[in-house]
Amino acid sequence: MKNFAMIGAAGYIAPRHMKAIKDTGNTLIAAMDPNDSVGIIDSHFPDAAFFTEFERFESYLDSLRRAQADTADYIAICSPNYLHEPHMRFALKSGADAICEKPLVLDPADIDALQAIEGDTGQRVNTILQLRLHPAIIALRDKVAAGGHDKKHEVDLTYITSRGNWYLQSWKGDTRKSGGIATNIGVHFYDMLHFVFGALQDNVVHYTSDTKAAGYLEYEHARVRWFLSIDVTDVPEDVRATGQRTYRSITCDGDEIEFSGGFTDLHTRSYEEILAGRGFGLEDNRVAIDTVTNIRTMTPNGATGDYHPFIKGLL
Repeated sequence: MKNFAMIGAAGYIAPRHMKAIKDTGNTLIAAMDPNDSVGIIDSHFPDAAFFTEFERFESYLDSLRRAQADTADYIAICSPNYLHEPHMRFALKSGADAICEKPLVLDPADIDALQAIEGDTGQRVNTILQLRLHPAIIALRDKVAAGGHDKKHEVDLTYITSRGNWYLQSWKGDTRKSGGIATNIGVHFYDMLHFVFGALQDNVVHYTSDTKAAGYLEYEHARVRWFLSIDVTDVPEDVRATGQRTYRSITCDGDEIEFSGGFTDLHTRSYEEILAGRGFGLEDNRVAIDTVTNIRTMTPNGATGDYHPFIKGLL
């Protein structure tokens, strides 16, 4: 049994980590979050110590280490995006491996700094790249690999996940803290595209705003038009008419890739791989982090070149 601590226990994603810790037969010994609305802990680890101040959380883990008690083997990091890097530093320097939610960091240079700390401490950063473990995505990667080295697939990625007015008022609406729409809701898709279609060769941005973004990516084996949004009005009318507020579509050469199912246990699968020493590390994240960083800093080109059809009504 391994001991886990958690930073960011009150957020949306934290329960998936708690479930994964429990499902893999391990225990959560301590959790921290400035927000004290964390009753979800009782469903998994009611005996876990809880702190609303980072300093007290840090002191508690340090006291366990000094007493040679049951210290944290892993620290799961589910904090806001801009805090991932300092919290991973803390985990490594505390003698624990880190398990960090996406996006790993907001600045690619942080990957290099964290690699240096890994070398100094002997600890490791693991990240949740759950789409790499999805059976449908693995099958697509195998199909692409079998299709020949010279083939370029035509891919359209459309992902609309509606959010209410609260979103832009939270840290997620602050680009300095979240990295913006492409980073916050899209980074795992860009990682998936790199995982399936190989090296990134071109990155063009056609449109960006606080609530949506669109562009073109070319990989070794694919040309990809992409559109991301949190605006419900972007959901196709026929889909909205059924009461749906989300829309996800990935087509490859005109064929829909169906991967709506199979998401339930991907965090548990990720933890299983990490505990077996097969987790995804810092370098695995580099291409996706470079991709979203460039998207964030580029000047949009507008409706030129090979652009996603959903931006026609926006320009």
